[in-house]
Amino acid sequence: MDKSEIFNRELSWVQFNRRVLEEAANPDNPLLERGKFLSICASNLDEFFMVRVGSLTRKTQVNPKKEDPAGMTPQQQLDAIFPAVREMVDRQYELLNDEYLPALAQAGIHLLSPKDLDAEQRNWLSNYFDAQIQPLLTPRAVDDKRPFPLLTARKLHLALLLPPAVRGGAPRMALLQLPSSLPRVTMLPMGIGKARGIMLEDVVSIFSGRMFGGAHPIAILPFRITRNTDFVYDDTDADALINEMRKNLKKRKWGHVVRLEVTAGGDNRLIMRLKKYLDVSDEAVFSIPGPLYLDFFMKQLSSLPDFDDFRFAPFTPRLDERFREAGSVFRAIRKGDILLNHPFDSFDPVLRFICEAADDPNVMAIKQTLYRVSGKSPIVAALSRAAQQGKQVTVLIEVRARFDEENNINWCMELEKAGCHVFYGVPKLKTHSKITLVVRKEPDGLRRYVHLGTGNYNDVTAKLYTDMGLLTCDDVIGRDAGAFFNTVTGYGETAPMEKLIAAPTHLRKSIKRLIKRETENALAGQPARIIAKMNSLVDPKIIKSLYKAADAGVEIDLIIRGICCLKTGGRENLRVRSIVGRFLEHTRAFVFENGGEREVYLSSADWMPRNLDKRVELMFPIEDADLKNRVIASLQDELRDNMKAWEMKKSGKYRRVKRDLPLLNCQEARVLGPALPVEDE
Repeated sequence: MDKSEIFNRELSWVQFNRRVLEEAANPDNPLLERGKFLSICASNLDEFFMVRVGSLTRKTQVNPKKEDPAGMTPQQQLDAIFPAVREMVDRQYELLNDEYLPALAQAGIHLLSPKDLDAEQRNWLSNYFDAQIQPLLTPRAVDDKRPFPLLTARKLHLALLLPPAVRGGAPRMALLQLPSSLPRVTMLPMGIGKARGIMLEDVVSIFSGRMFGGAHPIAILPFRITRNTDFVYDDTDADALINEMRKNLKKRKWGHVVRLEVTAGGDNRLIMRLKKYLDVSDEAVFSIPGPLYLDFFMKQLSSLPDFDDFRFAPFTPRLDERFREAGSVFRAIRKGDILLNHPFDSFDPVLRFICEAADDPNVMAIKQTLYRVSGKSPIVAALSRAAQQGKQVTVLIEVRARFDEENNINWCMELEKAGCHVFYGVPKLKTHSKITLVVRKEPDGLRRYVHLGTGNYNDVTAKLYTDMGLLTCDDVIGRDAGAFFNTVTGYGETAPMEKLIAAPTHLRKSIKRLIKRETENALAGQPARIIAKMNSLVDPKIIKSLYKAADAGVEIDLIIRGICCLKTGGRENLRVRSIVGRFLEHTRAFVFENGGEREVYLSSADWMPRNLDKRVELMFPIEDADLKNRVIASLQDELRDNMKAWEMKKSGKYRRVKRDLPLLNCQEARVLGPALPVEDE
């Protein structure tokens, strides 16, 4: 396969984040929800620089000539990334300044600048600064006698140019880190509109002279840095993994600066000093025409009281009737497999499954993998409680889950103290699978109950991400689940599984086999179709198989939220779309026509080399006919969506799907739609 047939993954990601940004301009979204997309775009960019740009920067030093599957060296990728991101940031602040802030003002929410303040507001802010802000500030002088301090990444700082200490001397430099414990927007109790506020950095700037004996600064520059967090570490020794990760977390504090954001129009003397002290290249400096880092729309302004009309209407997730009945959750599962489509279906049955297992005297053992969990996880509490009650509790927590390492290490310590058997991960492989096995003593012997999912055991993100899960007591899946845990907690020596398909041992081969079968069916004149939904499609070998299938006549619909390295080219039967809406699309679901006998699978894995070759993942079948139809119907709705969907064009760029009638926003349709009826037993 020619390298020109592969799209660079980093540039594909930039296109994805641009789609996220455009939701901030989408009038279909309520006003305060539009601000959330500005925040999400900014947060995504942070992670992109920390991980992807950081990784490429390291590769320019250790392996500069190695090309990616699209034929680009690390430096060539960086040369393409920076102008593309700069164009995106320009669009971000164009939307903010020309469209969003005026719309907020029209709705009664005013973000004021210092020149907008009247005397009463200035007086109130003066008292607020003295009482609430100044005690938290620590000015730091920067000169030849004081080395430039180690600055915290992703925090807002002010660089100040102060008058000379003596007549004829040079201006002095000082730094202030703004306290993250205070709201980014200081809300004023008086003034026009329903709500009005001023940025914290502006408040500190107005009164900053009080920090320096009344010497008002010559210039003040808000700035922010992003550091490289992509470090190579030794994960071959499971016993030493915790210490290795702790060392890695410390390294992040002094990683090389890969981006410096400064407020546009800032004093060039301060910018030049920052570039020198931080060792930042010209291309890594971003001049921002507005407030740095727009997370405050998500964290603060989106939840302002008395603005409910400017938010998505709240909804109550559906609950399967079987869970409404009195009695055990295990009784409900024994009546038949249960498919959950979050967040439209409540996550409570999953929590209930684990919590009931913890307290049920007939449950003998609980085994679970955890990748990302919430800060106050009821699941961790239940597992601890189960171990304290004498149950056999085995938990595999992936301590290498990026940006959740510290949280997961802490959970490991808590679970171990409670008496759980804790595994920190599989050597050399991240454990990304989502599975829980409960072994229960029943009148006819031991029965295995299993939950399998496409998303994390996180009760918070389960309300924000779309994911699917299966609750079952199928005998074969239960045996497979037992074999799976024996593999990941032992030496990997176990019998092959019958229904569950695991990476890195069998998943890649199984996917290629399923695609090849559709290819052969198409060549034989049989019905042949693939619908595949995932977060990212990157793997060149899988892409090559899809090209071959499309060339054979297989109808292929790909629903890829984020990165897609496949190009549709001139193939009309190979279609790619991306849905960006109220909820983050996170489900991995796959339908293979199989000559009319459709097979449906759900999985924790995207089709990426890291998922197929470097992670412990699971793909599992949906076999019940009604549940199959529910998955297929869900995917078909996404293929009909013409309000939140984007389609890839021949060039590899995306455009919004044409809005033909009838209009369909698949996410909102699921929010409003009734629960599917449950047949009487």
